[in-house]
Amino acid sequence: MSFLSLSPDELAAVGVSLTVGLRAIAVGLPLAVLAALALARGRFVGRTALDALVHAPLVLPPVVVGYLLLLAFGIRGPIGSFLNNAFGVRLVFTTGGAAMAAGVMAFPLMVRAIRLSLDAIDPKLEEAARSLGAGPLDRFLTVTLPLAAPGVLAAAIVGFAACLGEFGAVITFAANVPGKTQTLPLAIYAALQTPGGEEVAARLATVSFVIAIVALVGSEVLARRTRAWIGR
Repeated sequence: MSFLSLSPDELAAVGVSLTVGLRAIAVGLPLAVLAALALARGRFVGRTALDALVHAPLVLPPVVVGYLLLLAFGIRGPIGSFLNNAFGVRLVFTTGGAAMAAGVMAFPLMVRAIRLSLDAIDPKLEEAARSLGAGPLDRFLTVTLPLAAPGVLAAAIVGFAACLGEFGAVITFAANVPGKTQTLPLAIYAALQTPGGEEVAARLATVSFVIAIVALVGSEVLARRTRAWIGR
């Protein structure tokens, strides 16, 4: 089987999945780095509450997460109505909304990977940089971030793979619109609901599997090269 054997609708589902995953990581990864840094290094009131909020998508059913996003970012939701009225931005039932729902579900996985990488860094290295006059931002950019790079890279790949497989939150918040919000899992579900759609579902499942394996293998290769580059 090759991509050439896929129908235009199936290729569209592949394209939507890749777009959703890339957009979710582009927005979510910097936020995950900040959240992981706050949880790993921060000492402030509300840290426990932030930790619980960040990891809530891991324990909540994806449909519940999608429903909460719908309440907040829907046309009648407090944030969604403001964005729509003030900027003409609508997230519900759009590709951006699908990326948002998938990114929220993948966010705790990214934060956890980055936080573990930050916890593994020897604090004496940061203290040495501070004793030499490096400020907080300088220490982060020249010491902490390079040493945490393998974890950040792993977070990006794992998060991307998680976005490719997200179903419940996406279909609840963004629906299943072919060519717009219909990702691979949603296309597979739609195919299985159609008489004689087993062959289509099998093709899409194979494509999903191949993309996920390529992403994970690529993550391992890049992580090894990154560790070699920083001398770890």
